[in-house]
Amino acid sequence: MDLARCFAENLARYRKRADISQEELGLRAGVHRTQVGRLERGERLPRIDTLVKLADALSVSPSDLLDRVE
Repeated sequence: MDLARCFAENLARYRKRADISQEELGLRAGVHRTQVGRLERGERLPRIDTLVKLADALSVSPSDLLDRVE
């Protein structure tokens, strides 16, 4: 599985587990909701600072979002 797809699945899983929308995640992380959508579709990979913001917004560690990413 490619990097972007693996990250996308992890991000979507943790967002759904938190029971929040892409828009809410974007607001909490300080990123635009369209960026969250692109990340969840595997169209993009986040910068490191964005990865940390997303993890904080989801109350998980950055390594959780990188699980199975090789």
